[in-house]
Amino acid sequence: MTSPAAAKPAILSVDDDPGVSRAVVRDLRRRYGADYRILRAESGADALDALREMKLRGHPVAVLIADYRMPGMNGVEFLERAMDLHPYARRVLLTAYADTNAAIEAINVVDLDHYLLKPWDPPEEKLYPVVDALLEAWRGDDHKPVTETKVVGHRWSARCSEVREFLARNQLPYRWYQVDEPEGARLLTAANATEDQCPVIINPGGDVLIMPTDAQLAEGVGLNVDASSDFYDLIVIGGGPAGLGAAVYGASEGLRTVLVERTATGGQAGQSSRIENYLGFPDGLSGAQLADRARRQAVKFGAELITAREVVGLEACGSARVVKFADGGSVAAHSVLIATGVNYRHHPAPGVDEYTGRGVYYGSAMTEASDCADKDVYIVGGANSAGQAAVFLSRRARTVHILVRGESLEASMSHYLIQQIAQIPNIKVHTHTEVVAADGDDHLERIVLRDNATGAEEKVDAERLFLFIGAAPETDWLEGVVRRDDAGYVLAGPDLMVDGERPAGWELPRPPQHLETSVPGVFVAGDVRSESAKRVASAVGEGAMAVMLVHRWLAKQ
Repeated sequence: MTSPAAAKPAILSVDDDPGVSRAVVRDLRRRYGADYRILRAESGADALDALREMKLRGHPVAVLIADYRMPGMNGVEFLERAMDLHPYARRVLLTAYADTNAAIEAINVVDLDHYLLKPWDPPEEKLYPVVDALLEAWRGDDHKPVTETKVVGHRWSARCSEVREFLARNQLPYRWYQVDEPEGARLLTAANATEDQCPVIINPGGDVLIMPTDAQLAEGVGLNVDASSDFYDLIVIGGGPAGLGAAVYGASEGLRTVLVERTATGGQAGQSSRIENYLGFPDGLSGAQLADRARRQAVKFGAELITAREVVGLEACGSARVVKFADGGSVAAHSVLIATGVNYRHHPAPGVDEYTGRGVYYGSAMTEASDCADKDVYIVGGANSAGQAAVFLSRRARTVHILVRGESLEASMSHYLIQQIAQIPNIKVHTHTEVVAADGDDHLERIVLRDNATGAEEKVDAERLFLFIGAAPETDWLEGVVRRDDAGYVLAGPDLMVDGERPAGWELPRPPQHLETSVPGVFVAGDVRSESAKRVASAVGEGAMAVMLVHRWLAKQ
């Protein structure tokens, strides 16, 4: 955490003469030390290093005072380079009488605010009035420091879009800077990075991450990526509503519980702009709000949350259930709950893959909402998630077009949401319509729509295409371990019984419990379960029920 002293604006003095440097700092500290950090450096290079660090940490610099005659890099050269990092800092050049012409010329080179002749004694007459005026002018500028995580990158970079979405979904505040903007360029300079090394992430502590993986990003911004123990009572795989519900109930009832999430807690529900049919919230709430409350509740009860770890295997080893990670690590427990939910299906139209993250987005991609102002936005899908996104985006977009292949929205969308959409004039519903191609230069610019009733095709301008085209479970990692149905959903309880017979390999004298899979002690909840209700409330309920069944399992071990 940044200390109050470190957060104060800085006044930096640069002079290669140690005696002069100490004298400058002494006089400045006497007058301004209570409200400003008074720093000194004995070379331009050292001063630039300090300025880069302050830039990365988001610490403001109010005044720069540099001696003109310094070896290696004179004061004018230093101030010129310092402007690239802290353009709002006021600039002062210390000169001897013989150097006044150079100082006057520097006014044009580095937009010098003032030059001081050495010696300046007494400071009350020759130093403080100058610095007082400069500080007053500096305080009048709009230069509030940015202490959040900073992300620097290209506007139409798919990886930059993924990084921003990762931070947003994990409830981590950040500020976005494009490389072709002045402040973005300054941050790249401070980070010693180039445009082709983006995304560049700078955490609040000033640490620089260049093109990080999700795991590196998570660790760099302070998320927990490692388990604190080798063995637990319950491992929950997946941080959607079912997983969060299980984490809350498991931890609150005394189970040593760890939740492992690949991206961010909340799952698909966490990306929803508005959930209005969840019990107890008559005014509705966003998926992000629901996920954040559930996550904090789980942590309060002692659940451990691990982020950016991908589960690739599950193994029963005696009474232990071992979960294996993509990086070769593993963690074990008495019981496991599979709550991995589902992911949006891949759209087959030509061009969609090429522009994913560059105008084409799976799910709501809430980080893109602010850029939809006064634009025509297209949404593919007719379920609740598509409808909620349409309502949300309609507040900014010129027109929101919902594209559905069926005859209407009634078959897949809740009645209350259909009514809302009908009352919003800038939402247009196109039935019997699908996207058959996407095109553009460095980002999406056009899509081709086909009317399936007539076969007619139309090319329309579109910079944003959001896809909500159904979902499928990603359960291939369970192959040969846990039984699934033909679509990949996990079978549990009565669905495992065939003609009253228990599943092959089941060695216990009892049949599988209601949410228990074909592996004793391994349970399933939420959308990944075969024949589940695909609703937030039912997923939370199944997560809670699974914990009750885990208790029964543990009691007989």
